[in-house]
Amino acid sequence: MLNIADIRKNKKTIIEKLLVKNFKAESLINSVIEKDDLRKINQKNSDQVLSSSNKIAKEIGLLFKSGELEKANLLKKDTSALKEKSKELITTKNNLEKEIKEILVQIPNVPHDSVKKGNSEAENEIIKEFGEIPELAANAKPHWELTDQFDLIDFKLGNKITGAGFPVYKGKGARLQRALITYFLDKNIEDGYTEYLPPLLVNEESGFGTCALPDKEGQMYHATEDNLFLIPTAEVPVTNFFRDVIVKDFPIKCTAYTPCFRREAGSYGKEVRGLNRLHQFDKVEIVQVEHPDKSYQTLDKMVKHVSNILDDLELPYRLLRLCGGDLSFASALTYDFEVYSAGQKRWLEVSSVSNFESFQSNRLKLRFKSSEGKSQLCHTLNGSALALPRIYASIIENNQTEKGIIIPKALRKYTGFDIIE
Repeated sequence: MLNIADIRKNKKTIIEKLLVKNFKAESLINSVIEKDDLRKINQKNSDQVLSSSNKIAKEIGLLFKSGELEKANLLKKDTSALKEKSKELITTKNNLEKEIKEILVQIPNVPHDSVKKGNSEAENEIIKEFGEIPELAANAKPHWELTDQFDLIDFKLGNKITGAGFPVYKGKGARLQRALITYFLDKNIEDGYTEYLPPLLVNEESGFGTCALPDKEGQMYHATEDNLFLIPTAEVPVTNFFRDVIVKDFPIKCTAYTPCFRREAGSYGKEVRGLNRLHQFDKVEIVQVEHPDKSYQTLDKMVKHVSNILDDLELPYRLLRLCGGDLSFASALTYDFEVYSAGQKRWLEVSSVSNFESFQSNRLKLRFKSSEGKSQLCHTLNGSALALPRIYASIIENNQTEKGIIIPKALRKYTGFDIIE
């Protein structure tokens, strides 16, 4: 959430930069400034009423001491009127603060200067490509056929017990999934991240803190009786560890494995077949809380870390910088990783690494003390390291041979086997 002080100071720049996200903010920003002006006037009136009330209270005390009861009782009537006025002003203040917040939550984060204007993922900037695209036999198969052939995943069984988008992993397929989870966690821990195992349900305040609510409300599963939400990613509970916290030491580095849940309403067709888009999927997340002066250096390090993992898995991949139209509501700058799926002959997104700057921290009241002792907002960052479904799909598609599916060397100590025959 943007800060009103920053909006006032940089109004023109913010309006111009949000156009890079294809968001017309002028009307909302003018409205929030107008209501903040009313809030300031209301606060000034409240201060005056309080000052008058305190002054009269002192006078009444002196009159009672001197025995001038009649004058004292007359002044009491004045204090009653001031109390009623104070109540009105407090009500107005609460209403204005609510209206200001309702406007602010509609305004997305301002993109970084490096973000280019664009309307869709087709306009994302390819920074670099890594690795070689494998040449497969003419009869090579996509992963949904391979998982059936080698009895790795049962999509029909998942559909039977829950519905479409809830696969059942089995046998060596389940072991490969578990191997990937453990491998990703180990790589993150080696890089200095502390592992957590957070809850899979969060309250509304946690969803709001990381901008999952109200932005993604339609994509989240909602346990209405308890007003709890199934997490779309571990970013939500992990970042909320630090809600209302004063940070003393930077950086804070967290990693967590969780199942993730997304409704993905309206997702149908070949592009979302098999593991390409699921309602429940596994992901290992990395989250950092950083000093504002160092957050973009940290973003580069997080990007390098994900690159190293993909290098070890021997997967061809490319790094993209998202254009304004493809940036999330909360992100200032996002890099996407896409791996090449040889069986489908297309690129699949497997990770997003983002810097939210102070946008989440303002909602979370996540702060630190400057050297002058002043409270300032931290910067938050997160990334997938990594999301499993499309990594899984690419591994089995890219490594299919006449003998079977070859397991990447980095995973063999975790799977306990070199090939799925």
